[in-house]
Amino acid sequence: MDSELKESVIQAAKLMLISAKTAPKTRGIDDIEFVLLSSENELEKVAKEMEKVGSELGKGFFARDAESVRRSNALLLIGVKASKPKDLDCGGCGYVDCEGFRRAPRKSGGGYSGPSCIFQLIDLGIAVGSAVKTASFLNVDNRIMFSVGVAALRLGLLKNSEVALGIPLSAYGKNIYFDRKPRS
Repeated sequence: MDSELKESVIQAAKLMLISAKTAPKTRGIDDIEFVLLSSENELEKVAKEMEKVGSELGKGFFARDAESVRRSNALLLIGVKASKPKDLDCGGCGYVDCEGFRRAPRKSGGGYSGPSCIFQLIDLGIAVGSAVKTASFLNVDNRIMFSVGVAALRLGLLKNSEVALGIPLSAYGKNIYFDRKPRS
């Protein structure tokens, strides 16, 4: 890929950050965190961690997704501190109120730990949706990936987040994130 096209993808990613940053947040409290990666070394580091996590968890799609990250021009990471309640006492986390949520022990799963404040996760979803909407308007190929977010958290790339998603970005003649074959 020529450098001008790659730079255009990076500029689009910066515009995606604006969309994610200005997306509505519950109670106007912004706990969303962003990181933009674009060097081959940064992308390779994430891809290797994805392969490692996939091997540990027995999930082959992590390795398949790692190949997509390697072929990408940029990678946008968006995360949130899911253990911080929005103090609405809604019960969406599975506890009667936010105080019960705060007292609950955190348990690790296959990538994330919980329980999580439902409104923090909703805010993350809205931010990610706003970002990919902008990518769509700019005709930049992308795909939202849980596997990227897990690897990014393990690498400590998002300092304040406990749940994250990754959005690899590219501009080729054909979208590289679809018609993918799963790796065993």
